[in-house]
Amino acid sequence: MNACIKHFSYIASILLFTNLAAQDNSEIIFHQPANPERAKAPFSEVVQAGNLFFLAGQIGMDRTVGKLAQGGIQGETEQTIKNIQGVLNHHGLTLDNVVKCTVILSDINDFKAFNEVYIKYFTKKPARTTYAAAGLAAGAKIEIDVIAVK
Repeated sequence: MNACIKHFSYIASILLFTNLAAQDNSEIIFHQPANPERAKAPFSEVVQAGNLFFLAGQIGMDRTVGKLAQGGIQGETEQTIKNIQGVLNHHGLTLDNVVKCTVILSDINDFKAFNEVYIKYFTKKPARTTYAAAGLAAGAKIEIDVIAVK
């Protein structure tokens, strides 16, 4: 049994160091957004490091009308995820590529209603951190940022 554990540990170490070495040699790319209007923002919508894609936080802003989505937390959550899907799609990715989500709610009491929408889209169950904070951009009820792997 000890030999088996040592062998597993050795293989895990090789895989970890191989992945770290691949990331160390990676160019960092600050991607331009698909929508030229978004280029005016003081941050990058997507930063790529190797095969990792770090997306800036998205809120439930319906960009076709320039307003937060209707329907309270559930409507904003759905629009937020659609916004994430749009950014991912622009880079040849889907929600299945997401490995980590950070969710900020303006009211932690919205957690259950948010989760009802979230689980319909993130079926692979990426790692997630959820917390509440007052004063989200544009008066939003939710903001989500993700990390995806290609």
